[in-house]
Amino acid sequence: MALSMTGYGRGEVTTSVGTIVVEMKAVNHRYLDIAIRAPKEFNALEEDLRATIRQTLSRGRVDVYVRFTPSVDQAPTVTVNLPLAKAYLEQVRILHAETELAGQLTPRDLLTLPEVIRLEEPVVDTDLLRRPLLEVAQMALDQLTEMRKQEGERLVADMRERLATLTELLAAVEARSPEVVSDYRQKLTARLQEMLPDGLIDEARLAQEVAILADKACITEEIVRLRSHFAQFVPLLDRQGAVGRQLDFLVQEMNREINTIGSKANDAKIAQLVVEMKSELEKIREQTQNIE
Repeated sequence: MALSMTGYGRGEVTTSVGTIVVEMKAVNHRYLDIAIRAPKEFNALEEDLRATIRQTLSRGRVDVYVRFTPSVDQAPTVTVNLPLAKAYLEQVRILHAETELAGQLTPRDLLTLPEVIRLEEPVVDTDLLRRPLLEVAQMALDQLTEMRKQEGERLVADMRERLATLTELLAAVEARSPEVVSDYRQKLTARLQEMLPDGLIDEARLAQEVAILADKACITEEIVRLRSHFAQFVPLLDRQGAVGRQLDFLVQEMNREINTIGSKANDAKIAQLVVEMKSELEKIREQTQNIE
């Protein structure tokens, strides 16, 4: 079954080094475009994450968000640079002695001075993050794929209905096609009878003119090709894997044949049927844009 390119998935896992959360949001795109936003601890693992996503997805814009909450053991530590703090204090004493300025330097004031406070973040071993990251990414991918599958089923059902409507409209066009030549012959005969005296109509010339129109207005080839496109379209809807580009190509070919039918037939009834066919086909085209 064809898959939609739209979906969302989330995964979460807690390990000895902390909790990892991965969220994925996918929308339609011509190619597979992966954008990853992750803490610096995961910079070295981005290519592994991309490879995991490529194993499941073929097309779509995929935004990946990675969040990491370190465990208590991995929490940043705060230390005071005592030598530097003492140096600041010494300089304050000298300043008081030389200038006789009033006031005291409080601990809070001291802690705000540059480099007095040190924030030390522990270095997390990348090897400890790789396996849980890829596991939680697969959880998110599984959820996203299930949503894409459900959405794909809805899209396929809608396209099947519209393709059935197109088939009915094409049958109406085919049934009307022979009547176009007959109507033209009747109109041309009536016009000549009004313009010429009775009995002076050249039947051979009339037949020739009708034959020329019949050749120009013949849409048999277009109908055959359009039916062939319909027949190719249906199996693709049931096929696994990326079929969106093939569906889009067939829709373009269908549109070409329908336009040709409208221009060659030169008939008001067929023209109306062509308008309805193009309307249905446009809705199918919109749906194929979201098929993987």
